[in-house]
Amino acid sequence: MSALALTFLILGLGVVGWIIARARARGFATTPVRPHSRPNYHGWYVALWAVAPALIFVAIWGNVTPGLVTQAVLDSPVAAQLPPPGMQRGAILSEMRGIATGRIDAGFNPISTELAPIYESAQQKYAIVGAVLAMILVFAGGAYAFTRLRPDFRARTRVERVVMATLLIASLIAILTTIGIVASLLFESMRFFAKVSPIEFLFGTTWSPQTAVRADQVGSSGAFGAVPLFWGTIFIGAIIAMIVAIPLGLMSAIYLTQYARPAVRRWMKPLLEVLAGVPTVVYGYFAALTVAPAIRSFAATIGIPGASSESALAAGAVMGVMIIPFVSSMADDSIAAVPQSMRDGSLAMGATTSETIRKVLVPAALPGVVGGVLLAVSRAIGETMIVVMAAGLAANLTANPFASVTTVTTQIVQLLTGDQEFDSPKTLAAFALGLVLFVVTLLLNIVALRVVKKYREAYE
Repeated sequence: MSALALTFLILGLGVVGWIIARARARGFATTPVRPHSRPNYHGWYVALWAVAPALIFVAIWGNVTPGLVTQAVLDSPVAAQLPPPGMQRGAILSEMRGIATGRIDAGFNPISTELAPIYESAQQKYAIVGAVLAMILVFAGGAYAFTRLRPDFRARTRVERVVMATLLIASLIAILTTIGIVASLLFESMRFFAKVSPIEFLFGTTWSPQTAVRADQVGSSGAFGAVPLFWGTIFIGAIIAMIVAIPLGLMSAIYLTQYARPAVRRWMKPLLEVLAGVPTVVYGYFAALTVAPAIRSFAATIGIPGASSESALAAGAVMGVMIIPFVSSMADDSIAAVPQSMRDGSLAMGATTSETIRKVLVPAALPGVVGGVLLAVSRAIGETMIVVMAAGLAANLTANPFASVTTVTTQIVQLLTGDQEFDSPKTLAAFALGLVLFVVTLLLNIVALRVVKKYREAYE
């Protein structure tokens, strides 16, 4: 029996236990003692005892079984023909598993064909053992829980404790994952900074990691100056993209909240938010095939020399269009949350609608708008595909929007693409770039959340 089928069987038996326990708990209503918990809680108590231990066992058994099966194969007489432990033995055992599971018809080495039936037999044996043990746990857990059911039994308290423990574990998984990401970035970044000076990395103006080939060149070649990458990231994501996104997003929010009729808003707002759901690779194709050639032709028409087919302006403009929904949605919520009394008071004083928006609503909603802009910036500086396809890979320190530049995320992709040695400063530089990007986006998110929190406290 496969693990999936066994899981469904356990869940089905859990449902049966829930139904039986619930039916028994309903009979407690006729007893002189007032029941502490509703019948549903008694049912969940039995179901949890029947399902949880069995599923935990299935998960553990699924990880233990491959080793047991392999050991059973190695203990067979045919396995005496296997070569010593090493790459050749691993290849034969891999062929054996492929034949047993049906992925391949025959192995290159004839020993793998002889071992395949033994592997399949051992796998079936341990699958049956696991299924029998899981069923024993299901019935034992269900029977134990069922015998504890009585009118004064605090089933609700027990079930709620289990739910609380589950939620706590889920929260801890998220926290531990974040800690693991930060720890891995820090560890690899420290290895990089042991070979390259942090001063050179943070303040150097030459980025050419391919030139540092030998160990004696590292640290003295000046090839790991990341200032062009930081500038490219800011230039595309925080300047050009924001020049496009902030006015269009803010004006869209003002129109939808103040001028648009309800029927227009009902279909126009979802259409605007569809932009946030378009895959970034689609934006990248649009920027590379449509926007970038148009910008290059425009630059050539007005006489700008050196205009590239991969430019910061093309990537930044398309990125700005992509993050318009982030700015618009946050500004929409912020403007809509301003008390109606402020708008009515301004209009009662004789101000026009445009004056009320400009002098009352937008200033009152400014903290929320700023929070949305900061979140949009953190989203923009982490974008990769649009920059890879439209801005190029050249680490140029230039303010010319028609020139090719690159960003931190693009270089991370380039450094980690293909077969790389993780002892090389060239590869470890990607982790240092990732650490800087993580710190910057974390700070932007913290500031944005602080600003939004202030805004909510002012108007709730």
